[in-house]
Amino acid sequence: MRNFRSRFNSCSWREFSIFPHQVTWKNLCLISSTELRWLVGITATANVMLLQTRLRFVGLMRMLLFLLVFVSGPSSFWSSSCASSNKERTLAIVKPDGLLGNYTDDIKKTIIEYGFSIAEEKLVQLDEDNVRRFYAEHSSKSFFSNLVTYMTSGPVLVMVLEKESAIADWRALMGPTDANKAKATHPHSIRAMCGRDMEKNCVHGSDSPKSAQREISFFFGEVSTDKVTEHDEL
Repeated sequence: MRNFRSRFNSCSWREFSIFPHQVTWKNLCLISSTELRWLVGITATANVMLLQTRLRFVGLMRMLLFLLVFVSGPSSFWSSSCASSNKERTLAIVKPDGLLGNYTDDIKKTIIEYGFSIAEEKLVQLDEDNVRRFYAEHSSKSFFSNLVTYMTSGPVLVMVLEKESAIADWRALMGPTDANKAKATHPHSIRAMCGRDMEKNCVHGSDSPKSAQREISFFFGEVSTDKVTEHDEL
């Protein structure tokens, strides 16, 4: 028995821990029952010790991971939460001349390049009633009939854009209301790219948080037929 134990003491831990899988029937016949019981017991003990060591290692790694998240996580968590809460939404419309002139893809590409995300979008064919309600505050102006004709002359692409300072940034990206002025003073703006003049200026954007809320509701939610959406431009 003593000689038997000394033979196994010379085994490496790896060899010792997997020894039961290497025992052959021939070797078992040479081992006495006492030696066999000792072998099973000591091998089981070694495997339990190995398992405990692995569990301790896993527990240590989990604790290190927790400490890493605890130390570095809150700042990144709060910064990402604040960034998300600071996002603003605005309504953007690509008007009929933008779609008919095949500017839609270029406009959407520019929108993405300037850091906006398109939260919602849909293609809409406006009728006179839609246009009259949407631009109701312009109904007494001389250009209103032309505006209605223009906005019903083809489909429009309506989008909800999202980013920090979305309203101001989208208006800056559109350029001046007069497309001719945009071409001279803001050559890289969208209206300089596809607008024609003061009335046919290719795109529309909300001018305030209140307008953005109303305009988004007009196209993407229920809106009262009596509700008037206010704009300071076309």
